[in-house]
Amino acid sequence: MTYAVIEQPGAEPLTLAQVKAHLRVEHAEEDDLLAGLVTVARQFLEAETGVCLMRQRLRLYLDRWPKDGVIQLLRGPVQSLDAVTVYEADGSPVSVPVADHLLDGDSRPSRLWLRDTPQPGQAINGIEIDLTVGFGEAGADVPGPLIRALLIHVAQMYAVRGTFSLDQQPAAVPDGYERLIAGYRMRRL
Repeated sequence: MTYAVIEQPGAEPLTLAQVKAHLRVEHAEEDDLLAGLVTVARQFLEAETGVCLMRQRLRLYLDRWPKDGVIQLLRGPVQSLDAVTVYEADGSPVSVPVADHLLDGDSRPSRLWLRDTPQPGQAINGIEIDLTVGFGEAGADVPGPLIRALLIHVAQMYAVRGTFSLDQQPAAVPDGYERLIAGYRMRRL
């Protein structure tokens, strides 16, 4: 089970003004750095929790359908099922009708059931499922604890900016971060 981003979020959950106010930064010399740190913080949080903060489109690749017919979607919250494609042995794509499906997009993990599931002819990544995920298109749609986690994480990375470059971030996770995101982590055995 592999996920790929096919459409990036249109915006970040934090605005530059929010970050600068939190950090008490009044100059514009480091605006690009701050914007980069926000992106790194969002991507790190999404990787840690499986929660997609902003509206974006993902593609899930599967080798085969689950035996019970219910696909567990480890990224969410899922807003919609956009397309399902199965590839035949010769690589030809076959579009699977998505009109008749059940989607529980708010549960953790989200769950999807499709009525018609033709077997893929390709042994690897023979099934593609396109999803729209995220809390919404604005930072105001993101739950408060996750916004707070992003702010303190950006602040931590900004504090060590002279020691670690943007490509080496996140270099540290601040105190309290784990408690803020704990309710959004998926528990696994």
